[in-house]
Amino acid sequence: MPPNEPVDGSHIDWIRMGTTVATNALLERKGERMALVITKGFKDVLYIGSQARPKIFDLSITVPEVLYSEVVEVDARVVPAQEDRCQLGEESRSWARIAGTTGDKLLVSKEPDLKTLKPKLLALLKKGISSLAVVLMHSYMHKDHELAIGKLASELGFSHVSLSHQVMPMVRIVSRGYTACADAYLTPHIKKYVQGFVAGFKDNLKGVNVLFMQSDGGLTPMDMFIGSRAILSGPAGGVVGYGITSYHLDDDSDEKQPVIGFDMGGTSTDVSRYAGQYEHVFEATTAGITIQAPQLDVNTVAAGGGSMLFFRSGLFVVGPESAGAHPGPVCYRKGGPLTVTDANLCLGRLLPEYFPKIFGPTEDQPLDREATVSAFEAISAEVNEFLAKSTEGSSKKQMSMMDVAMGFINVANEAMCRPIRAVTQAKGYDTSRHILACFGGAGGQHACAIARSLGMTKVRVHKYAGILSAYGMALADVVHEAQEPSSMKYCPENFSTIDARLFALSKSCEEELKKQGFTSDNIETEPYLHLRYKGTDCALMCGPSAVSSDKSSLCTNGDFLKTFIDRYQMEFGFVLTERDVVVDDIRVRGVGKSFPAKETPIESSKTTPKPEKEVQVFFHGGFVLTKVYHLDKLKAGQEIKGPAIIMDQLSTILVEPDCIAKITVSGNIEITIGSGKVNKIGPELDSIQLSIFSHRFMSIAEQMGRVLQRTAISTNIKERLDFSCALFGPDGGLVSNAPHIPVHLGAMQETIQYQLRRRGDDIHDGDVILSNHPSAGGSHLPDFTVITPVFRKGVPRPIFFVASRGHHADIGGITPGSMPPHSKSLVEEGATFKSFLLVRYGEFREQRLIERLMAPGTVPGSSGTRNLQDNLSDLRAQIAANQRGSILVNELIDQYGLNVVQAYMAHIQSNAELAVRNMLREIGKRSLEMTGKTQLSAVDYMDDGSPIKLTVDIDVDQGSAFCDFSGSGFEVWGNCNAPRAITLSALIYCLRCMVGHDVPLNQGCLAPIKLHIPKGSILDPSETAAVVGGNVLTSQRIVDVVLRAFDVCAASQGCMNNVTFGEEGYGYYETIGGGAGAGPGWNGRSGVHTHMTNTRITDPEILEQRYPVILRKFELRPNSGGSGKFKGGDGILRELLFRRNMTLSILTDRRVFAPYGLHGGEDGKKGLNLMLKADGRVIYLGSKTAINVEPGDVFQLNAPGGGGYGPPDEVGIPLIQQSSKHIERGSVFEYQQAQLSV
Repeated sequence: MPPNEPVDGSHIDWIRMGTTVATNALLERKGERMALVITKGFKDVLYIGSQARPKIFDLSITVPEVLYSEVVEVDARVVPAQEDRCQLGEESRSWARIAGTTGDKLLVSKEPDLKTLKPKLLALLKKGISSLAVVLMHSYMHKDHELAIGKLASELGFSHVSLSHQVMPMVRIVSRGYTACADAYLTPHIKKYVQGFVAGFKDNLKGVNVLFMQSDGGLTPMDMFIGSRAILSGPAGGVVGYGITSYHLDDDSDEKQPVIGFDMGGTSTDVSRYAGQYEHVFEATTAGITIQAPQLDVNTVAAGGGSMLFFRSGLFVVGPESAGAHPGPVCYRKGGPLTVTDANLCLGRLLPEYFPKIFGPTEDQPLDREATVSAFEAISAEVNEFLAKSTEGSSKKQMSMMDVAMGFINVANEAMCRPIRAVTQAKGYDTSRHILACFGGAGGQHACAIARSLGMTKVRVHKYAGILSAYGMALADVVHEAQEPSSMKYCPENFSTIDARLFALSKSCEEELKKQGFTSDNIETEPYLHLRYKGTDCALMCGPSAVSSDKSSLCTNGDFLKTFIDRYQMEFGFVLTERDVVVDDIRVRGVGKSFPAKETPIESSKTTPKPEKEVQVFFHGGFVLTKVYHLDKLKAGQEIKGPAIIMDQLSTILVEPDCIAKITVSGNIEITIGSGKVNKIGPELDSIQLSIFSHRFMSIAEQMGRVLQRTAISTNIKERLDFSCALFGPDGGLVSNAPHIPVHLGAMQETIQYQLRRRGDDIHDGDVILSNHPSAGGSHLPDFTVITPVFRKGVPRPIFFVASRGHHADIGGITPGSMPPHSKSLVEEGATFKSFLLVRYGEFREQRLIERLMAPGTVPGSSGTRNLQDNLSDLRAQIAANQRGSILVNELIDQYGLNVVQAYMAHIQSNAELAVRNMLREIGKRSLEMTGKTQLSAVDYMDDGSPIKLTVDIDVDQGSAFCDFSGSGFEVWGNCNAPRAITLSALIYCLRCMVGHDVPLNQGCLAPIKLHIPKGSILDPSETAAVVGGNVLTSQRIVDVVLRAFDVCAASQGCMNNVTFGEEGYGYYETIGGGAGAGPGWNGRSGVHTHMTNTRITDPEILEQRYPVILRKFELRPNSGGSGKFKGGDGILRELLFRRNMTLSILTDRRVFAPYGLHGGEDGKKGLNLMLKADGRVIYLGSKTAINVEPGDVFQLNAPGGGGYGPPDEVGIPLIQQSSKHIERGSVFEYQQAQLSV
């Protein structure tokens, strides 16, 4: 081919491609400049998003920027009719009544004014913006307004218009809005990329079938390849590749084993599962943008060859930071950091002579092993210096450079095991019954070790493992999908309608595929219904079951209900037999079948293969002589005993000792994993094992959480994930906690230790204890803590404790939801338990429990629990989660021995203590330099004037501090009293924020802190004091005071803005974000939850669909953040119009005292609560009240802004945050983010 000339495409029949161009544009924010057209009152709804922050301990809250450059609001409005509940009367009678595409009845309160909109759109064109996303409230079921705006925009000359109802017609304006914006942002960018690609060929590839891989694992013609379906175009081919090539009959079994895909690259690792069909998700977040579209469930974690290696406070740390391709690892000769790749090179597992000479600034040098060795010598010296100084529990044994490198590999392997456990065990599958399919450049060096750790017995490495994504694209099918929203009940009366819609969608798919040259014989259609139980948010996309025993659930296409019930039972452990099932969406996936995979057999041989050479490779115990083979020289049937290295052109496969690799008929590698040499671990401190045990202890808490989420029944636990699970030592000290919900940190430890003081030796095998009382370590009454002692045969006392704390939606009291804004004593807030034996000697004490849950009904004006069955079900789920934790603890002891496990429990607590001591020394030295003293102090006030005062004395030499809350206010006549446990949680949260990097959050964090909280104060009230406001408001003020004392940053909004409304039969509760405080080097984030809460807010469309309210405004509150060198974040302005008589309760703060600025920065604006009455009056509501509202009344909440930092007359340039170059995504990531959002 002549250079610089178009390629002759006449000999090309087809081209199949995957691309990361969409993902990269999203990550780097380099898509097409575009604008957003959205319903009036919602201009900031996509900026606010769910209002949760992605990393709860980052004070400089970093959230990926929105995709649009400009916003235009359009005054057009559609609302659900709610005919049986709406009492608006005259105001709504003039509104047009229509039927939506789902069959729901709607009201059109305002048609779009296109004349007013036209000049706004023309102004966008003048600014050079020609791509538009149109997102209107409820457009997924009423498309006319979006169509009219889209038609106008096209006529005016916009080159691309994405209408949200066309891009993805699903409920939730935030997710649908993100998806439409992504489409408008990425599709023009992709079109330019495709045009550039075809321009490199003669005749622009005319007549050539060019197909692109979509996120769902199907191919689509290049002219139909759009942004919202392109995010996983790159990795999707690999999933198809391993699914087709690795899922087949086993040699010694009639069953096909499910497969785990393990794709380890430079910056990250992709993990997925295949068991005969692709596992899809229909809403996933990439680079901060939630996309509603079918996507393969590929879970990306921050562990790859380029993951950076650190030694921090005695802990081996791998990632999440990555060296990327530039500068890359140390061995790339570009001044990069030490990475996992360097560790493999140091250990002899990578052979430089087999790599091309493409490294260094001139890109013509080999891998630099000498530089890697030098870097490992430096970090080894750092490790040994620490070990020499360490005394407690340490063997003081010096570590060789090879031991250090091996340690980092072990820690990296454990980090990659956790997501594999999450996609298997967390969903009810046995990890050990899977095959590990390894592909990608770096996976072959780790596959054997990871499989062994997970109990897997087989690893499969395809001969094209290095290019399996490309190979998968060659095997993939062409896919066209059609989908529409629904709100029908799944029942025989609606089967004919469901069948008709499925038939119409199937026809649409068939027609599109026939246009691409497929015949009817090559087309298959797969019908799906998106089903959920009424009143829940957990929808599952279900195909029909081939077998059905119940004719009443069988429509023409099959029994979708059976699939739904089977999957629900598998994932969650129960079904809701009395609950209706609702169809949210109707979907058809049309598949144009590609040619089947036919792998050519290779030459076979029974002879022993001849190695290319022998090299020394380091394994546990030292160097071992290891044979090196070329894959292309091996023959079918040949076996290679480990240790061995098999070189492929694109990857290195390490066959570990006690493993056997066999070459298959097609030339692929199948490795049988042996038990391996057992590396005996002693109780003395080993920094490598410290990191591994940290992962293992966290994994126990995480798996407990997944059992709890699967088996709980309430929305709060199952869907909002308002719970945490934890592991404690025999002294009740916290070992590990997951997830890290700020108000739970450290608080559960107080609960366990209370039980030990109270019960002493009266804790037996088979007992389970329930506690929620503030004086027993509780936070507020709805948080039920279930505690299970873990016993070991032959040991008389508990060896560990496991516990789960979950928020129960109602436990009685004077108001539904058990969070009254006006409670004055604890008895008004619901049922209390200090040390209740929920289970005694294995017997569940249900009757006694019911009596206690109904006891608040004996208090005048109060009620027993209003949701008894949910309480009982969730408590059983908490018991089941604890049982899982107990089993896992004993399994860990079986593996290592009780003395070793308990020793490492203490080592991990000591490690956390060390990290906090180091931080206190740094803060003390800084204070000494700036002020000449090491005493810090601060005071701030609740809205009733109660002071929260803190004095801190730091001992720089010891790295310790005395925190004295003397001078704080008395117990209050109200509910803003904070139990002692809340202060501990707030303190641990602040310490973790100030440390600035991951440390185990456990009992050790508080070891360097001596704490004094005056008895009878607002921070340690009497047993009968009301506390519900202390949990949600006072906790925030404690954080403000601690951060002020340590001079860290300006105050954030300092409030959770708790809003409840409802009447008999229903209730709704939400918390609303505000402004974050600015700090040295960062502006405060606007419209976000801060510090002790991180709750996701209900999507506006769901809110209006389920409750008789209209959300008039949900936007940022302009200029409410304090000015400064760095500006505080703005608060939120939210307006709710009530459509019927109901009760509104508000529990807020920072309405009297403003969030403080720091170092000359101005205060943020105080919050403001107003009632805009239907008759025109405006009423100031104060910070805490309950009020009866009438139809037409509007509640306006103005959330506080964050304080500014530094003098306003100075201009601060925010420090650019080096974002890690990996992207975490997938169902595991979504679950973790949801857990952090409560």
